[in-house]
Amino acid sequence: MSSKALHFAIGSIIGAGAGLIAGMMLAPRSGAESRAMAADAMNDAWDSAVDSYERGTRVVNDKIGEVRPNVDATTDELRAKVDLARERMDQLRDSLSDAVATTSAQVQDTVTSVTDKVASMTDEAVSANQSEAQAVHVEVVEPETKADEQ
Repeated sequence: MSSKALHFAIGSIIGAGAGLIAGMMLAPRSGAESRAMAADAMNDAWDSAVDSYERGTRVVNDKIGEVRPNVDATTDELRAKVDLARERMDQLRDSLSDAVATTSAQVQDTVTSVTDKVASMTDEAVSANQSEAQAVHVEVVEPETKADEQ
């Protein structure tokens, strides 16, 4: 603590003590009367504080009551929008699943058809005393990159 703060604290204590002594010596009433007046003043202050608290509570509750319907309406709107979005997502998921299943079935049918045609062509070639088709070798050649050339 600095010396200025220490001097201020000491001066405050001395001043409070002097004020207390002067007040007791110069008081126009007796101690019991002064205590009763102080108790009345404290009760009045307490009652005033309680009244202020109750008024503040009423004001806050009234404001909350005014805002609550708007908040509830907005919440209901948001819930409805979320539910609608969920329903739409479910519809899209079902539609996508159906499209995948249909496409998969079409691909499977096409593969089966091509396999059947190749098999029938092979059978026709064998039955016509032609030699069986020679195996076809397909080689995939990737283009050279600059890294491969170096």
